[in-house]
Amino acid sequence: MTTRQQRPPLDDIDLSTTKLGSGPGLLLAHGATGWVDANFGPILADLARHHTVVAPDYPGSGSTPRAAAPLDLDALADGVVATAVAAGLEGFAVLGYSLGTMVAVRAAARRPERVTALVLTAGLASPLPHTQRVLDAWYEETAAAQLPPEQAGALEQIDLVRRSDTRADLASITVPTLVVATMADELVTPDHSDVLVEGIAGAQRAELQCGHLPFEEAPDAWARLVNGFLAQVPDAPAQVAQA
Repeated sequence: MTTRQQRPPLDDIDLSTTKLGSGPGLLLAHGATGWVDANFGPILADLARHHTVVAPDYPGSGSTPRAAAPLDLDALADGVVATAVAAGLEGFAVLGYSLGTMVAVRAAARRPERVTALVLTAGLASPLPHTQRVLDAWYEETAAAQLPPEQAGALEQIDLVRRSDTRADLASITVPTLVVATMADELVTPDHSDVLVEGIAGAQRAELQCGHLPFEEAPDAWARLVNGFLAQVPDAPAQVAQA
């Protein structure tokens, strides 16, 4: 069963949040211009068969109100962690996609007592020069576009990717980590995944033979990688004892 909930504020913005399933906690962090249903919809049911899934929409995504100021990676990471805690999760893995991998790494760096594992898909620590150029062009195109309501915050989210850098966080990550490289990805190219693997001690690397949209191109294979990896990670308590 899926429920939509309003959770703690991020600079006075409540993040609209999906909670479903049971078992060890799993927090989802979606990509720029996406939202939970768009980026994880095809695999949500599969993930929820094994986990208590908590999945917030960023400011300006889904039904979460748009931010009035530029997004801050620290605040966003703290905000998505707060949704998991408010939903009753004491410790949880984080599955990040694209921008969500930056959010996941920053969350693990800032809240190591909460985050038990990371799965970083189509991810990056910072944009390499060729991706920076694509992001700059995407930003300009988006600034001139008529966006649907569920993508109202797309401009702020693309800008957050352009100016964020989590390379300094990587050495502090000690939890089990799986980096999933999307091998035909022309936006966040696979060499970005190499940076994550080299920077996080003990990180494992897996590959999906798809572009930047694994939820469209390889959802079953993606879900198998996530569930298979997390099945090997020692369970954290799924719920706070007195939540």
